[in-house]
Amino acid sequence: MIDNDEKRARKEILKLVEDYCGKYHKKEPFSEGKRVPYASRVYDKDEMVNLVDSALDFWLTAGRYTDEFEKRLSDYLNVRHCNFVNSGSSANLLAFMALTSPLLGERAVRPGDEVITVACGFPTTVTPIIQYGAVPVFVDVKIPQYNVDVGQLEKALSEKTKAVMLAHTLGNPFDIERVKDFCDRNGLWLIEDNCDALGSKYMYRGKMHFTGTVGDIGTSSFYPPHHMTTGEGGAVYTNDDKLNKIVRSLRDWGRDCSCASGQDNLCGHRFDRQYGELPFGYDHKYVYSHFGYNLKATDMQASIGCAQLEKLPGFVERRRSNFARLRRILEDATDKIVLPEPLEGSEPSWFGFLITCREGVDRKKVVSYIEKKGIQTRMLFAGNLIKHPCFDEMRESGKGYRVIGDLKNTDEIMNSTFWVGVYPGMTDEVIDHMGKTILEAMR
Repeated sequence: MIDNDEKRARKEILKLVEDYCGKYHKKEPFSEGKRVPYASRVYDKDEMVNLVDSALDFWLTAGRYTDEFEKRLSDYLNVRHCNFVNSGSSANLLAFMALTSPLLGERAVRPGDEVITVACGFPTTVTPIIQYGAVPVFVDVKIPQYNVDVGQLEKALSEKTKAVMLAHTLGNPFDIERVKDFCDRNGLWLIEDNCDALGSKYMYRGKMHFTGTVGDIGTSSFYPPHHMTTGEGGAVYTNDDKLNKIVRSLRDWGRDCSCASGQDNLCGHRFDRQYGELPFGYDHKYVYSHFGYNLKATDMQASIGCAQLEKLPGFVERRRSNFARLRRILEDATDKIVLPEPLEGSEPSWFGFLITCREGVDRKKVVSYIEKKGIQTRMLFAGNLIKHPCFDEMRESGKGYRVIGDLKNTDEIMNSTFWVGVYPGMTDEVIDHMGKTILEAMR
């Protein structure tokens, strides 16, 4: 119990934190010549007060804020289960490793099995596949949606195919209807890497769904540039009870027990069961049903997430508004650049604004001009992942992955595409300045 003196002291501390944030964390107004980052944290006193409130508990690991955050994110996405983890990359690792669990029987992914994905994106969508010993099968993407070319899925299918693992590129949903239909017809798992698309929606079977919730497992990242932040952090979510049990086990050292930190004997059978070849009655808190990790996040991170979730709907609307405004400005340059287009039937929560330079336009010169004007740019992550040094050994041996076709659009993106931000901290003035600068670069 917290006594009255402690309550008063905590209240005074949190009021001081609120005042401190208001005085020392005010955002500077935009002025020409000021650097425009592609992304940044958007926060106020709510996040800082929650963070200090959690620190005063000094629980440090997952606790009351984690429970609240997982429940509220589940409610927002309308999914049954949500697990808070220490990064989006860890979320992807857990999502894929869950599919390798022996609890899944014949449907479990095993070394040598194939997983259909794309080479155009962030590497940690593919890394868990390779590290486990499964085989990524790369298909091309389409421009200007920058998502999987669903027409190549059938060509990628083989008797070894067990799953599809794809990201919604910079907030633009891939064609979930067709991808999910392909998976259902062929008995394949679907992992939605939703790290760059939290808040995006898609019409699926006559109803709007959040991306990340139609497949078997969805993942999110809460790294500072993303749609909301907890500093470091991520989430794995699913409607499947068995998959959730596996994810939670893998996240928590691989243990069989479901007790929270500091909790004992939730199941009521801590010392009266047989597990493997252990002595009868071995302490269930130290029984391991998977080869797992410790990928939990802290309560301090979750406390920030609880405040950010309140702002998330507003963040999403501002991203859409900024994207639409920038697109209107750049319509005057469509003879020189390809503008991004949302998938039909979707409402993207845009992470960035993708631009592909047409033939005769030098991306290097365009990006150099924009950067010199103080506007931060980014490539579409790896561009073509199989061209990177991490693939040198596999490329030379010709083993460990398969490619469908020539990845023509993937290579075009690697050579000709870049993007700028539309994060919710950008004002109309910033968007107008950015659009004007990009038009200047085209000239």
